[in-house]
Order: sequence, then C-alpha cells, then structure tokens
Amino acid sequence: MSKRGFTQKLLHCAAVASLSLVSLYGQAASAEKPGEGVKVTPIFPTIAEERFRGELAIAGLKELGYEVQEPKETEYATMMLALSYGDADFSVHLWDKLHDTFYQKAGGDDTMVKAGDVIPGVLQGYLIDKKTAEQYNIKYLTDLKKPEIAKLFDADDDGKADLTGCNPGWGCELIIDHHLKAYDLEKTVAHNRGSYFALMADTIARYKEGKPILYYTWVPQWIAGVLVEGKDVVWLEVPQTDLPGGDNSVNTSFNGKNLGFAVDKVESVLNKDFAEKNPAAVAFLSKLQISTVDESVQNLKMQQGENSVADIKRHAADWIAAHRTRFDRWLQQARAAAN
Repeated sequence: MSKRGFTQKLLHCAAVASLSLVSLYGQAASAEKPGEGVKVTPIFPTIAEERFRGELAIAGLKELGYEVQEPKETEYATMMLALSYGDADFSVHLWDKLHDTFYQKAGGDDTMVKAGDVIPGVLQGYLIDKKTAEQYNIKYLTDLKKPEIAKLFDADDDGKADLTGCNPGWGCELIIDHHLKAYDLEKTVAHNRGSYFALMADTIARYKEGKPILYYTWVPQWIAGVLVEGKDVVWLEVPQTDLPGGDNSVNTSFNGKNLGFAVDKVESVLNKDFAEKNPAAVAFLSKLQISTVDESVQNLKMQQGENSVADIKRHAADWIAAHRTRFDRWLQQARAAAN
C-alpha cells in the first residue's frame, strides 16, 4: 500500500472511531437526561405555602432533562380538569381523600395517573387554645353547642363562636359546613372564610392578647410552628365521624382523638397521555417524598419573611443539597425506568 493510501485509510478509521464516540456520548447523554427535548407544564394551587414541594419536583425533572415551563396556578377542582384535558402535565398537590370528588369528576383514573405519596400523614381538624380548653373542660367540637361555651369564642359579638375556617374552592370548606350541620352547630358557630392566612393572622393576634381562639388548620404548614399543639393549642374531637357523601369508614383518628377529617396524604398526579410517554417523569414523581416536618419548617421561614418565589426556590435547593444521596437515588430510578 502506498504511503498516501495508508494515510487515507488511517484517517477513515479515525473518522469512524470519532463517529462511534459521538454516538456513544449521545447515548450516554440521553440515558442521563431521558426528558431532553420534552416540555412539561406543572400546575399548582394558588397557596404560596404549597409551592415548596412543587419546586422540588421541578428541580428533579430539570435534572432529568425536561424543559419545565412556568407553573400554572389555579384552584384544586380546576387543577384536576386541566390535568385531565392535557392543559397541564403534572401536579404534586392532590389530597387523596379531601380532593377525591374533584379527581373523580375530572375523569379520575381514565384520564390521570396517581404516581406516589409526596407527603404522607397529613392532618386536618379544629383547635382551640389550651388555656380555655382546660379552664372550661372543652374537649369536643360539640361542646360549642352550649351558648355559654360558644360565647367564649365570639369575636364580633353576634352571639356565635367565630371559627376561622377554609377558603372556598379548597375542599375543606365543604366538610366544615357539613360538620356544623351534622353536629347541630349552625346556631352557635359561625364559619368565617375568605383569605385564610389573613384570618389566621387575626386569630394569632387574639391568642397573643390572651383571648380564646377557635380555628381550622392542617399539618403541614407554618401555623403548627407558631401555635404548637399540646403547648399553645389542643385538637378538638368530634363525637363520631360524619363526612359528606356518607363514607365514614375512613380513618379520622390521630393519637386516640377523632379529628373528624380523614388522615390524608398528598399525592403526585399526571395527565395519563403524558405519563404513558414519559416513564422517567412518572418514576421520579412516584419516589419524591418529604415529611410533614420538612414542609412545616419551610413554611415557617416563609411566614418569617422569606416568602418570594426566589426564596422558595432557594429553600428547595437547600433541601436537595441536604438530601442529595436520596435525591440522586430517585433520579437514578427514573433514568432506569426510561430504558
């Protein structure tokens, strides 16, 4: 073979090898980022205190290569409809029991996929300040049927106890209204609803003034860190489970007390078509999980002033850094699911 021919053959082999390396590198990049080139639209509630878990989901999907769009924000029932119709791709804000009616009416398992438990062990219920509970031996919500007990919590002098309640559209407001009727409390308890956190700011101010307070809340969120159960406030029990729809077989008890609301869990949920085409996203969202304590601690930072979207993104980045080994394991399981 001539010198020139040998050189040409050598260049050809080098080119083939180079192309092979490019091919291998491309495969590696694809395996590392199975969502590359795929746009994904999250949808979250308008409650800023629930954005944290959403930012954790976004961060993970971005590491998998997905092009995550700006999250849409709406109320829960509309959120389920958007997921069902494909106007959004995923959320990490579906309460399994509380939002089941919203989920079923929007299409349920026919159009959506529940992927995993983002926050297990979520509680809801009614609380009063511990001082008043002990002074007047108040243990049950139905104790408020007594006018003299209800008057203790009457902030506007209308003769009824003022219950800081739940925003329209959240789902919990329907259960509270049902309870007031079921337990014969409509004549002695007023369900105050509107802007929940503004109402709770007034409730906390009343507590600091030494006045009795009565309110609905859920855990996790920052209020549990300001009004601490067992120290500042106590849960009220209900005499028996009584829920809208008539299914009273669900567990509503916590630490031996019947709180009247299902002990719930927050789930991730995806549009079914998107889920079928994106097993990596499904796998990651099925593994993503934080504790009620994690979210309560983050929410307290928001209440103390760190409440911008930039702050919440930073909180999410800090959480991921502190749980990097676990987070990486979720990502590896998602990458494996894509193969």
